[in-house]
Amino acid sequence: MRTLYGATKLAGELLVAEYAAFGVEAVITRFGVITGPGQMGKVDQGVFALWMARHVFGGTLRYQGWGGTGKQVRDLLHIDDACDLLLAQLAQWSTVAGRTWNAGGGLASSLSLRETTTLCAEITGAHRTVESSAATHESDVRVYITDQRALCAALGWTPQRGARQVLIDLHRWMTENAALLAPVFQP
Repeated sequence: MRTLYGATKLAGELLVAEYAAFGVEAVITRFGVITGPGQMGKVDQGVFALWMARHVFGGTLRYQGWGGTGKQVRDLLHIDDACDLLLAQLAQWSTVAGRTWNAGGGLASSLSLRETTTLCAEITGAHRTVESSAATHESDVRVYITDQRALCAALGWTPQRGARQVLIDLHRWMTENAALLAPVFQP
């Protein structure tokens, strides 16, 4: 299934490749799910921030698709790890330039929605109602875990913050900024 979202990402890559054909040095980094402090989560983008926000500010959650079991899996990359990666790429430009790389949290930093619910409850002490809908959207992917072995081998970079730390940092950011964020995140 192709989506407008996917098409715009591909269009961006094609634009970079076109400039590179005219001598502009470039690198393409295909990021998986980037999350952490500062992300305004919603259903279609920022699911981990949304999940934490529902635990902090209230509201109902929903396991959507794949039988409504919450077993969809994504890897997550802390925003600080993404920034560290970009700095590493700039520092080792000759190694990465002209290539396309995958970057994400990898298997070590992956969670299902069900696991995310459990961790958010542990971190916040709040337990939320999770509704269930079995209907799966045709563009939904059951499991996405970034294969970034080539990037890690080339740069010696690996994410330093795991899934639990990402959620802890989201929680800290949301509670420290609750007065500003409540109008945005409260249901």
